[in-house]
Amino acid sequence: MSITRKKFGELNGTDIYAYTLNNCRGMRAEIINYGAIITRLVYNETDVVLGYDNFEGYIDNPDYFGAIIGRNANVIENSEFRLNGKTYKLFPNNSQNNLHGGKEGFDKKVWNAQSVDGDEPSLVLSYFSPDGEEGFPGNAQIKITYTLKNDNALQIHYEAHCDRDTVVNMTNHSYFNLNGHCSGSVEGHTLLLASHFYTPSTSEIIPCGEIRAVDGTPFDFTTESKIGDRLKIKHEQIDMFGGYDHNFVLDGRGYRLGGVLKGDKSGITMEMYTDQPGVQIYLPTEFDSSKKYKGGANYGRYGAVCLETQGFPNGINYSHFPDVVLKKGDRYDRMTTYRFK
Repeated sequence: MSITRKKFGELNGTDIYAYTLNNCRGMRAEIINYGAIITRLVYNETDVVLGYDNFEGYIDNPDYFGAIIGRNANVIENSEFRLNGKTYKLFPNNSQNNLHGGKEGFDKKVWNAQSVDGDEPSLVLSYFSPDGEEGFPGNAQIKITYTLKNDNALQIHYEAHCDRDTVVNMTNHSYFNLNGHCSGSVEGHTLLLASHFYTPSTSEIIPCGEIRAVDGTPFDFTTESKIGDRLKIKHEQIDMFGGYDHNFVLDGRGYRLGGVLKGDKSGITMEMYTDQPGVQIYLPTEFDSSKKYKGGANYGRYGAVCLETQGFPNGINYSHFPDVVLKKGDRYDRMTTYRFK
């Protein structure tokens, strides 16, 4: 329907802009060209994503609010992997491990932006990741396209190609609260996942290589369940992290419905569609109380839930996990959509 641009801030002399996409039904999405971050996502006049009001908040964004994550989403154990007989050392930014692409991943980059106005507006964001950046091999050209659909869906199209074999596994790290970003705990939200298996983690939140059935555990969302009710089920994996920070194995292949999240107070429903093999369900246990969030909000325990579609964490180091290697000359092409009703 329309797309507008306004200055949002400045970084080292470079202007940062906020782009607002509007569809014909009153939904809008605001995205900045720093980190390709979704700063607002408004449906039925309810902003359903957590974040900051100003650019300064996103410069220091340890929670990765709304950001595109890459080259590799989630963790790589011991910050290294072997590819084609060579060991690659990555930057260790999470203890000895590499998390979300490293010290300065895609979430901390200024992206080139192109507005595409029309019946369903799009924002095309591109970034060139040079050979050796954060330790990853190859010159990689990255493109993210956000499209606000007239069926009240925000579609995220991830694309990449590289001149060498490399690792590419991207996601978006938005925190959802369907009652509104400042409305407290999401324990009353219901969640349905097309997932009969999950990957348990070590104490460092790294999959140990095992794939377990969700049946009879708090990880069973194969029927619509309240998040808070599932949290009450005693389980060592829940006790270890105080909640969920786990990769769920999505049923089937190709682009399909992966999950449904419902707000208990707003009645807003969000459907998640993806062609990715997994989704990280993350329920934050705390936020920095010293930070100023949107509208002066105080984000607390379980104040949102992330649904990060992805290849499996540490997938490069487990041959039985879905492949996260992008071959030279091939095209990385993934799609995730969040549809609201």
